[in-house]
This record gives sequence, structure tokens and C-alpha cells, in this order.
Amino acid sequence: MQDAEFWSKMAPRYARAKIGDMDGYSRSLEQIKPVLRGARVLELGCGTGLTAMSLAPHAESYTASDIAPGMIEIAKGRLAAQPMANLTFQVAQAEDFGPEQFDVVLAQNYLHLLRDLPGTLAHVHRLLPEGGVFISKTPCLGAAPFYIRWLVPVLQAVGKAPYLTMVTATDLEQALRQAGFACDPTEWHASRGRDLRAFIVARKV
Repeated sequence: MQDAEFWSKMAPRYARAKIGDMDGYSRSLEQIKPVLRGARVLELGCGTGLTAMSLAPHAESYTASDIAPGMIEIAKGRLAAQPMANLTFQVAQAEDFGPEQFDVVLAQNYLHLLRDLPGTLAHVHRLLPEGGVFISKTPCLGAAPFYIRWLVPVLQAVGKAPYLTMVTATDLEQALRQAGFACDPTEWHASRGRDLRAFIVARKV
């Protein structure tokens, strides 16, 4: 509940924010699109819906979810302005969906925000059939400079930062394997600067 309230309050500012590295973002989307053909897709942590609006035309069906009602309200407004018959937005998390309900699950800038990463990954595994694909792109703050790792707890203490974990790419790969996934080699898609966002394609085995 606390996390949902934080992100709902952030939603208007989040919706106005510019994508910092459009080339890196576009590279990730282009890599995802072919995987979505003919697929039932679930996006976790969809925010205000920009990624869903870009990817939904490439899928059979696309369910975009977020725990924050404020985020979903803005996303639904965008969908009303640009209707897509195969796209729906709803307030939900992984645990609200059933076994083998989707062929592809996406989690962009999401896994580091989870309070129970192993539990959520185990449920994502159940959402997919054998061979189903889970694609994530995650800020690996465990590899960030020291001053960032020091500053985050300070901001959290005064309510200026959300709950998050200082994961590394190695942490994510290990957690995915333990949940029953086989991972492709981790990729880094930033077009400039130090890249801390691990792009991982994992398949249910």
C-alpha cells in the first residue's frame, strides 16, 4: 500500500519526464518486438503506459499492469486518446494473474523495486508455459558509484525515494535461475554514459 501511494503521487511528474536515453530505450524496444508476435503479453510495472502503447501493436493481446492507481489512470487516458483493441491497463501485480495465462512477461525498470524478488520471480515462472519468455531491464544499483548507494537510504528516510534494492546483474541472473529460468547473456543498451540497466531475456525451463 505504501509503495502504491508513493508511485501514485509521483505519477503526474513521471508522465511529464523525458526519457533520458532515447536511443538506448529504442534499442530495447526493437529487441522485444519480435518476441511478441502472436503472444499474450503481460507488462508488470507499466507506469503511465508509454512502453505498452509502443509494444502492444506487435502482440496478440497486451495486459499492462501497475500497483499504483495514479499511474494507471494516466495510462488509461492515453489509451482513450489512442485506442488499441488488444491493450488493457489495470491496477495489479504478478500475483493477481493465473498459471500459464501469458506467453511473454515484461518488467522494465521494475525488479529493483520489489520487496520479495524471489517470490515474484517464482510467480512469473508460473504465469508462463514451458518455453515462455520473461524480459526484464533493471537498474543495477548494486554496481552504482558509492555516493548513489549512500544517498538512496537518506532519500528514503525522508520519503523522497521509493523502496528499492541494490541488486547487481549477477544477483538478477542468479535469482532468475533459482526461479527456474534459463538466461540469455545479459546485454547493456545505453547509448552513452555508464550503463547500469541490465537487459535480460530469460526462458522458462
